[in-house]
Amino acid sequence: MVSEEELAKRSCKPCEGGTPPLKIEEIGAYLKNLAGWEYVAGEIEKTYEFKNYYQTMAFVNAIAWVSHRQDHHPDLEVSYRRCRVRYSTHAIGGMSENDFICAAKIEALFSL
Repeated sequence: MVSEEELAKRSCKPCEGGTPPLKIEEIGAYLKNLAGWEYVAGEIEKTYEFKNYYQTMAFVNAIAWVSHRQDHHPDLEVSYRRCRVRYSTHAIGGMSENDFICAAKIEALFSL
């Protein structure tokens, strides 16, 4: 399977219906390369912790920029020192490679 660094270098493909969602085995293989991400209720998710609200919002804004560039948008839950990021591909009703590409890009952001 592809490493987190290799995934982060890829660009998302257009989200189109008619493409089958990834199988559970494929999801598990991708998750092995994304530290701290979990598959929960049909989505992948991770919660990031910060020192203060400013850092949390800076991270959220960076996610917004990446999401806009990739045209693939996560669900976010934001609080004072925490941001929960969840990805799935609604157009296919499941998981796609795009979800893992974007998760890897968010991991790269957090590591800066």
